[in-house]
Amino acid sequence: MEFQRFDQHDFNTFTIDGLDERMEAIQTRIQPKFQEIGPELVDYFSSQLGNEVYLHIAKHARRTVNPPKDTWMAIADNKRGYKKHPHFQLGLFDDHVFIWLALIYELPNKKEIAKSFLTKYNEIKQLPDDFVVSLDHMKKDSIRITDLEKTHLERFRDVKKAEFLVGRHFYAGDDILQDGGKFLKTVKQTYDTLIPFYQLALRSRKEIPSN
Repeated sequence: MEFQRFDQHDFNTFTIDGLDERMEAIQTRIQPKFQEIGPELVDYFSSQLGNEVYLHIAKHARRTVNPPKDTWMAIADNKRGYKKHPHFQLGLFDDHVFIWLALIYELPNKKEIAKSFLTKYNEIKQLPDDFVVSLDHMKKDSIRITDLEKTHLERFRDVKKAEFLVGRHFYAGDDILQDGGKFLKTVKQTYDTLIPFYQLALRSRKEIPSN
């Protein structure tokens, strides 16, 4: 199966003025690609993790005025939602694709997860050099994994709104985005590297699904 690729037309979605107009473009340009890639990744995660996971595509339903600056799909082990659970994200801003293991502020046991990640700080620092970290899923900014410090994880532990997302960015025009199959393979490889930290977050949550 030949998977569609993300191209400049998709990135240009986020330059469209108006909430309704931009949402229409997200729904017609980008979400069909999520609907194609998503089930493939759900099957992959199910086999890798040994338990069922579920696809969620961002609806941006709460927005009434400002058009979204990005959009994404998420995969989590909860059928009803993903924001209160460790989850994987794949999405776009206007200039890059992001591939994340996402631990966001809505996690009910964020402090426990942060503590467990602090114990694995050296292992996190050993992730590939092209990995990046975001401390706020609403912002495009990221820091290189090589620049990650313990203070970032301590802030994730101590500040209610602090977040921790780790993964990779691919900027518009990157060769990997020119081939849907190669890109999907890269997404899977990225998630393979992050699965041990996802499982660490689940153990901290004390709700590991039974096989």
